[in-house]
Formats: sequence, C-alpha cells, structure tokens
Amino acid sequence: MNCKIALIRGDGIGPEVVGEAVKVMEAVGEKYGHQFTFVDVLMGGCAIDAVGTSYPEGTAEKCRACDAVLLGAVGGPKWGHATEAAKRPENALLSIRKDLELYANLRPASLRPALADACPLKKETAERGIDLMIVRELTGGIYFGRREKYMTEDRGEEAADRMAYSEMEIERIGRRAFELARLRNKKVASVDKANVLETSRLWRKTMHRLAEEYSDVAYEDVLVDNAAMQLVKDPGQFDVVVTENMFGDILSDEASMITGSIGLLPSASIGDHAPGLYEPIHGSAPDIAGQDKANPIATILSVAMMFRYSFHLPEEAAAIEKAVDQVLAEGWRTADIAKPGEETVGTVRMGELIRERL
Repeated sequence: MNCKIALIRGDGIGPEVVGEAVKVMEAVGEKYGHQFTFVDVLMGGCAIDAVGTSYPEGTAEKCRACDAVLLGAVGGPKWGHATEAAKRPENALLSIRKDLELYANLRPASLRPALADACPLKKETAERGIDLMIVRELTGGIYFGRREKYMTEDRGEEAADRMAYSEMEIERIGRRAFELARLRNKKVASVDKANVLETSRLWRKTMHRLAEEYSDVAYEDVLVDNAAMQLVKDPGQFDVVVTENMFGDILSDEASMITGSIGLLPSASIGDHAPGLYEPIHGSAPDIAGQDKANPIATILSVAMMFRYSFHLPEEAAAIEKAVDQVLAEGWRTADIAKPGEETVGTVRMGELIRERL
C-alpha cells in the first residue's frame, strides 16, 4: 500500500511527538511492505508566526490531497490573548474540522494493563477494566452556532451562543456509533439532556429510530449529568458512548483522566469522504517543548487508529498497540506516567523502544 500523509506538526511538543510517530510508521511500512509519503502542512501558532494566520489559505486543500492527516498539537500561552479569530490557534482546529467535514470524533479511553495502578478510581473498579469509545459529534451544536453580544437596558452587556442540531447531523453520528458498537461489544449509550433541551429531545427521538434499525445492539439513553457520575462510578459499564459536541468535549476529557494519563490517549476525527485526522488528546505543553520530555505514546497510538480506520489495516494497528503495551509492561516510563523516584526515558528513547518491539 502507498499512502500520502499530511503532517501538521504544530506547536510546543507537537513536532517532537509527530517525529517519533513518523518513525513508527516507517518501521511498520518496512515490516509490512507499505510506503508512506509525508507532506508538511503549516497550521496553528507556528503558522501565525510565519504567515500571520493560524489557518493559512490552502490548508484544507493540501490535506484533502492526502489519505490521512496526523496532527501534533496547536496553541500555547504565546497566542492565548489574541482577540482576532485568525490569530487564535484553536480557531484553526474548528476550521479544518468543518472544511474536511470531520463530523465524528472517536476518543477511546482504555486502561493499559501495565498502568492499572495509575487509575485514580478505586482498585476494584480499575480491576474490572476500562475500555470505552466516546463518539462525539464534532461540527455542529453550540461551538458552531451563531454568536451574539449586545447591550441590554438593565443588565449590561449580554452574550448568547446558539445550539442547533438537525436530524441529518444526529443520524449520521448515530450511525457511526452503532456501526462501531457492532465491531466492539454491541452496546451504545446515547448521552443528552432531553429533560431540559429541545435539541436533546430531537437527538433522543432520532437515536430511538436508529436503535430500531440496529436491533442487535443494546441501546440506552443517559442524561449527561448522570453520565458524568457513572464514568467515575463504573466506567466498565460503557462500550460506545455517543453524544453532541459540547457534552462530548467535557465527557471525553473526564474519561481520559480515569485511565491515569492524558499522555497515552489517541483520537480520530473522521467524515464520510475526506481524509481522517488523527491526533493525541493532550495539548502542546510548551513548558517542556524541546527538552526530550514529552510522551509520544498518544501520537503513536493515533497512528494505530489511522491504520485501523483510514487504511483498514487492523493487523498493523494491533502490532503498534502490542508494542506499546510490551514497552509499558517492561517498566519503561516517560516522566508523566512515572511514579516518584522511578527512572524515566525521554521522547526519543520511548519511540526507539516501541520501534524495537515492532
């Protein structure tokens, strides 16, 4: 297989973790007979410094010409006070998701066996296992709705953000969730706030209709506040969790922390036609950038998701995941997942160890 991959190395530790992930891809290609071509794409804070905007013209076109996109991280305090949208790195993330029609964000939360003691939940809860997939709608809802700021006569300045969802948007993300569940443990939990929000009532109505089509998948409705509680009480009860944009943003971060380290978790943003975008869920961590301290595992596991969902190469994906688990089982740790006093390795060495196990 010959694949072209767009690399958005980004800011902070982004270039370092992407660099190690690229080496892992090359190792996989050598082992399994695949060839990869890499195309660098400028986006984020580094793009602001270089050309004056976080999302340069032609970014989406360059990515569309590739088979997949690998993103490191964007943003940082250096650009955190900008008021103009083009000067905010995070605006580039919203733009590329919309332009590539990446409406489904897949965020797995799995407790790696070697790191079970890092789980902040009760020991008996962790021992039951955590392996869930959050499917977050990514291009609709309040993050993309109309924004307003205006003055009132008696309350001062007021702001409003519009949350809107169409039946089409709900149906396509719902189908993604049911199809994924069929490949996993055949359970879908749909999270909403139907006791309060009209958008959630439409969400629930549409999901119920889909559930009738996927009668082989167990389905349940969960109110978002209860979902937040259940994730820390008994995360093992969940298989696939599907929800709207803002709820998914919050719950997926909560789910990431119950696994012990944000530095280990990958994500995928996919649509129906455009190349998928794969990225670690952690930020740019500018305080450790350039110091060989960053954990590259989340980015490397994002590559595994790329092989599984974009390239349909499950054997190669499983080989990467197995190599990561083997390195962790042998006791190798970067600083973010090490216990006090435990010996650590840097970004480059961790990447080398994973490639050796491959």
